[in-house]
Amino acid sequence: MKSVPSPRVESGELAHYDPERGLKAVAVAEAAEKHFARAKDLQQLEKAVKSKLSAQRKFVLWWDGLENRKGGGDHRSRSATVPIAGRQGMPSRTVIERWRKALKDEARFLRALADAVERCARICEHEKNVRGTEGTGENEWFTPAEYFDLVRAVLGGIDLDPATSLQAQEIVKADKFFTKEDDGLKQEWHGRVWLNPPYAQPAIDDFVSKMVHEREVGHVTSGIMLTHNYTDTSWFHRAAACADAVCFTRGRVKFYDPTGEIAAPTQGQAFFYFGDDRAAFINAFSSTGFVMVRP
Repeated sequence: MKSVPSPRVESGELAHYDPERGLKAVAVAEAAEKHFARAKDLQQLEKAVKSKLSAQRKFVLWWDGLENRKGGGDHRSRSATVPIAGRQGMPSRTVIERWRKALKDEARFLRALADAVERCARICEHEKNVRGTEGTGENEWFTPAEYFDLVRAVLGGIDLDPATSLQAQEIVKADKFFTKEDDGLKQEWHGRVWLNPPYAQPAIDDFVSKMVHEREVGHVTSGIMLTHNYTDTSWFHRAAACADAVCFTRGRVKFYDPTGEIAAPTQGQAFFYFGDDRAAFINAFSSTGFVMVRP
């Protein structure tokens, strides 16, 4: 699974830290972030956001170290070297405090990086509208029929499809299903479940959490869920931690809309398996991609 690296700031590095250059780095990264958000360049957008957060954290660590040193030495010499928050070119104390709360603690900093990466993906994916299954209803994107032969080979049948439409059921043929109007998030899920959730936020996070919950409480006896392989998102890791196996597709699933138009997702997909027959899943999906099994 992809992880967000944690840039470490050494004490020696802070000793030679130049706050003006540090804040310039923040400004440059913010400008790059706006540019690449407009351009929908996911790779460069993530790079800019990570640079911005890292530069902000480094400033906070330097600032707090400087504040801690103000208790000793000659006051006049200190006042000449310690910058004042809010002075021209310096962030206000309110801004510094916001950076401190979100970034100083390394665990929070890592969460901020992960959340930022997820926001970048949402920005780019929402605008391109290539998510594959953008909710249910008129903007539905369907999973090709050949994958359901594999799903039925593993599950034996589909008792429930909780995020679907009437037209999609011509292929899925679940015994029971929930449309957008039924709001599957408010229903209990039981038996053998097929789930291709809406990929827009916050829906995908909500549906993944629902799948994990229903599996953990024993309502879902077995299930397969199809998503994009956003391995840097919190919801993907939540699903992977619960799943008994995951298949990362070789190539991309060619979703299609009600008119037959083929979608163009920008990344591959992942099939999550929840159940006790991992051998059946490996046998069925090994031709589709690389299968990883939870120990």
